[in-house]
Amino acid sequence: MTKPTRNHPDELIVGLVSISDRASQGVYEDKGVPSLQEWLGVALATPWRAETRLIQDDAATISATLVDLVDTHGCDLVLTTGGTGPARRDVTPEATLAVATRPMPGFGEQMRQISLNFVPTAILSRQVAVIRETADHAALIINLPGQPKSIRETLEGLKDADGKTKVPGIFAAVPYCIDLIGGPYIETRAETVAAFRPKSAIRPPKN
Repeated sequence: MTKPTRNHPDELIVGLVSISDRASQGVYEDKGVPSLQEWLGVALATPWRAETRLIQDDAATISATLVDLVDTHGCDLVLTTGGTGPARRDVTPEATLAVATRPMPGFGEQMRQISLNFVPTAILSRQVAVIRETADHAALIINLPGQPKSIRETLEGLKDADGKTKVPGIFAAVPYCIDLIGGPYIETRAETVAAFRPKSAIRPPKN
């Protein structure tokens, strides 16, 4: 892979993939990618740009899209939305695992834990997260729920009436994970989601 040209050394290149048969056919408007773009615009405090895709719920298409985003476009992070339930057409987890180098099961576990605070059917969700590695690049791929409200809850976590975090959202762990796989240094806005790093991994503020 030719390394992508970044507008800033720490620019995050993120792939946003909405997976829906009907939305991809124009039956209704896709809300997944716009919701992710809006949330990232609020949450990220460092430069980022997105590669967006709206595709059908087909395993071969999903896998090919993930490979293209990571291997060709150099995405550091890929977020998918949709296709993670138990229905026969819900094949996003299988298609994601098919292109993985290593699974990251903690992300899926935490997403289901967060959603169980709202609905008992959260146990039916099958989201996975994986690392995909090439010879000179690596990316974190995370399956997210299909509904904008659930996307935000799983990324941000749960907060009490005073705005204090009760259950951490999964995005709190994303910046350090991307550090560890050789990606850019990402900073977030703490009022949306506070990124966690060990003290030894925190970059001193620039003067």
